[in-house]
Amino acid sequence: MRLRAPLAITAAAFILGVQAAAADPTGQYFYVTPTAGYTSFPGNVRFPNASLEDGLYYGARAGWQWRPWLGVEAAGGAAPTRENAPGGTDIGFWHASANAMFSTWGGLLGNPFISLGFGASRLSPSDKSAQINIGGMPPGDVQQGNLEAAAGWNYWATDRWGIRIEGRDIAWLPKGGAGSHPLTHTITFAGALTWTFGSHPRDTDVDGVPDRADQCPATPKGATVDATGCTHDTDGDGVLDGLDQCPGTAHGCTVDARGCPTDADGDGVCDGVDKCADTPHGATVDSSGCPHDSDGDGVLDGLDQCQGTPKGAHVDDKGCPIDSDRDGVPDGIDQCPGTELGVAVDSTGCPPGYRERQQEFLDTGMIRLENVQFETGKAELKAAALPILDAMGDLLTKWPALKIEIGGHTDAKGSAKTNQKLSQARADSVRAYVLRRFPTLDPSQYIAKGYGSTRPIASNDTEAGRTLNRRVEFVVLNRGVLMQEIEKRSRPAAPDTSSTLPKPAPADTTRTPGK
Repeated sequence: MRLRAPLAITAAAFILGVQAAAADPTGQYFYVTPTAGYTSFPGNVRFPNASLEDGLYYGARAGWQWRPWLGVEAAGGAAPTRENAPGGTDIGFWHASANAMFSTWGGLLGNPFISLGFGASRLSPSDKSAQINIGGMPPGDVQQGNLEAAAGWNYWATDRWGIRIEGRDIAWLPKGGAGSHPLTHTITFAGALTWTFGSHPRDTDVDGVPDRADQCPATPKGATVDATGCTHDTDGDGVLDGLDQCPGTAHGCTVDARGCPTDADGDGVCDGVDKCADTPHGATVDSSGCPHDSDGDGVLDGLDQCQGTPKGAHVDDKGCPIDSDRDGVPDGIDQCPGTELGVAVDSTGCPPGYRERQQEFLDTGMIRLENVQFETGKAELKAAALPILDAMGDLLTKWPALKIEIGGHTDAKGSAKTNQKLSQARADSVRAYVLRRFPTLDPSQYIAKGYGSTRPIASNDTEAGRTLNRRVEFVVLNRGVLMQEIEKRSRPAAPDTSSTLPKPAPADTTRTPGK
């Protein structure tokens, strides 16, 4: 009865504080615990009139840890004692019980526990005729049922064994019924060694390395570790191995929470390495993430659908050259923009001989065509003459305000009357072709006139001279308007740059005689 109140308070505190917690070792396991200690017998047990001597206690515990906070245990022990009087009788004491074990919290240093259970105990005097004075029991052995309560602490030295200390109240239940108070309280204090079987070492961060060997506790779940429990980041991207879903990330790449490189502009070069962020989607890039424009047209490779564009050509948003006049020479390179559709041009976009004819036109107010060929003795144009007239007509479209006379000339062979009639017919034929070919020209500003052989420019006595005399001339009739146009177009602020004078090109010296 001397320790009843303190033990009751301690037991109540442990019961109220029970919670699920892990111990070290962990998992489900068996254990055995040999014990040794001290026994304090209750003062109300007398033999027959003297109390029992306190003394040595030894015993054992064996149990099964089912949950971190709950287990079952069998406990038993013995304490040799004697009548506390001169010449007193020797008495043997033993007890056995089954108990439920409750643990509160756990850790590497151990855990507290309490146990509650039922069992039996016996007092056996060496003199069987002696009577133990407990409620008028008969002489000899005394055996009763027990309620046992214990509290203590487990200190774990390793994952397999530890030291246990405990205090235990072995309460003899009275024969009078469960509602009565316990009749006696035998108290034991014991120390023990505990061995476990089938347990696992504590691994708080579940990284596979026991806490006692883990030099890097609190490893994130899923990260791989070395033998010391420390994590690694092999590719140095800031996401630990085991968590990194994209191992082998290139050095310098920025990554997301999974460890996978980000590529904001989708060019195949990861952010952090990409020196040219915001590359347009679809553009090809180099290893630094920068796009290229191989043909220098302002449209990046990969987006450029017309690679190899000539330098200087104007292109559309697909990188394809623009050819506004559809003459086969791209804008930007075309030195004669606005060429009429179907007019043959050279590599500069100008009809052959265009510059020379235009310069002649500006200098003299006329253009002399010596190689316009007709069928012999007829006004029908030969096919070879058409490109020449196309070039002339295209030039005239650039000067819509001018009035033009188309003059026809022949050599002196044949009669003057025949030559006059032929030259008029040929002038009419040229006018008709030019106006039909270039419908933007105003017919009222074009007249045709035949001069026959009355205006030779060379001797008719030689074939070379006669060839020069067979010609068609385009003459400006309103020279004043021509001068005004030249002055206006030569001004720096002139808005219409398409009509400025083209740069000279090699002269077209091809002449084919014909009459």
